[in-house]
Order: sequence, then structure tokens, then C-alpha cells
Amino acid sequence: MARLIVISGPSGAGKGTLIKRVMSCLPGLRLSVSATTRGRRAGERHGREYYFLNRSEFERRIEEGRFLEWAAYTGNLYGTPGKAVRDHLEAGRDVILEIELEGAKKVLSQCRDAVMVYIMPPSLEELERRLRGRGTESEEAILDRLGRAKEEMGEVEARVAEGLPPLHYVIVNDKVNRASDELARIIERIRIKDEQADH
Repeated sequence: MARLIVISGPSGAGKGTLIKRVMSCLPGLRLSVSATTRGRRAGERHGREYYFLNRSEFERRIEEGRFLEWAAYTGNLYGTPGKAVRDHLEAGRDVILEIELEGAKKVLSQCRDAVMVYIMPPSLEELERRLRGRGTESEEAILDRLGRAKEEMGEVEARVAEGLPPLHYVIVNDKVNRASDELARIIERIRIKDEQADH
């Protein structure tokens, strides 16, 4: 059984770094490439980090129902192309989605077998240091991302305390090696459970 593994967390939590490390050590994982209207950062390529679309093209794809989910985040649109995800799952490949929390909730409401892993930064101060260290965003964008992160992290902490879905796992990314090992172990446990259920 192929699984949809939803990785969420605030911008700057280290989701992309952890995903790259896990994909390099676990076979059979596919990363769903999201679409966005935000501008490219240095070193990013269309189709690798994101499908970079202008707003009118993105909105056309929304109207055509081509996204599994989409959301507005910090003034830009982000979405998950549905066809590629379905194709991988139907072929028996596990798919990782790296999306923001609202998008993750939408996916989990549609895909009951999806598993969600939330990546938490060790603190808001560390998150701010990481965002500023990128050197790619304006002061306004950084403050917007920090405000959203504070809200989101508060919601996640409340859900964990109350044992509420849709959170299945929370990883604090304080040390990349430890956090990526934890993510790999989670995915391996899911795969073992699925194999046992299939027999």
C-alpha cells in the first residue's frame, strides 16, 4: 500500500533539508513538487523545487480542478498538482508532500490514509535567525512569516496537548541529523505496518 506522507511546518523549520536527507537514504519515495506564484530564489529551478506559475495561470488551474489542495500564504498561492500524486500512489510509490498547515488539513480530509508529520523549529528565536539567514526576503515578509509561524505552532501545541487529529507525529528540528533520523524511522515504521497489514 502506497502512502501519502504530508510534511508541514513553518517556513524556516527545515522541512526541505530533512526531506532531502530522508529521500537520499530511503528508497521508493517520491517528492510531490508544488506549484507557486512566488518568485524564484537563487538556485531554484522550475519543476525541481516548485512549478513557478504566474497568478493567472495558477488561477486557471484552480478553476480546472488540477490541484489536490491550494492555499494563499504570505501573499502568494501554493498548490499540490493532483495528477502526479495520484499517478505515484497508483504505481505503489510513497509520496511526500511538503505543504503548509492549512493545505495539510485539506489533504488529510480528502486522503484518509495520509500521514502527517509536523516539523517544529526549536524556538521562534531560532526560526527568526534561520529566516534572516536566508537573505531572500524583505523585513515585512519575515515578520509575516514569523507571525504565521507563532499562530501555527500555538495551534499545533494545543492539538498535541489535547490529542486531536490531524497530527500524527511532531519532530522538533533542533539538530538536523537527529531530526532526519527520526523522520526516516517514522516512515520505516509506517512501511512495516503497511506490509504487515497487506499479509
